[in-house]
Amino acid sequence: MADCLFCAIIAGTTPAHIVLETPEVVGFLDIRPVFKGHTLIVPREHVPTMVELSDELTVPLFGTARSVAAAVRTAYDAQGSFVAVNNVVSQSVPHLHVHVVPRTKGDGLRGFFWPRTKYADDAEAAEYAAKLRAVL
Repeated sequence: MADCLFCAIIAGTTPAHIVLETPEVVGFLDIRPVFKGHTLIVPREHVPTMVELSDELTVPLFGTARSVAAAVRTAYDAQGSFVAVNNVVSQSVPHLHVHVVPRTKGDGLRGFFWPRTKYADDAEAAEYAAKLRAVL
């Protein structure tokens, strides 16, 4: 897509710190990292959100995210990682991307993306589960 920042990075017309390239995906450092080493994994094909992701790209995209999540532990002496995908809301670039953020205990990241809530009771939780089951 002509006006997509991530498509421009993939095409090499916009500079980025590329960490990996495969025939299906590209990984590069986020320019506004939560922590240094924060990496974005994107499909080469312009896919706006996870909902539009084809079955053929699902394994390459998330398999690569898994590999990067393992690699950040060694590369950055991290204890783990935070892996996330935004769909539309909070998605600053409308090209599917998986965030892999290195984490270390005590790094200060708390309640990063969402406030927590509670169901009023077990019946309300069961109602929410039933609604989703019906659509699935």
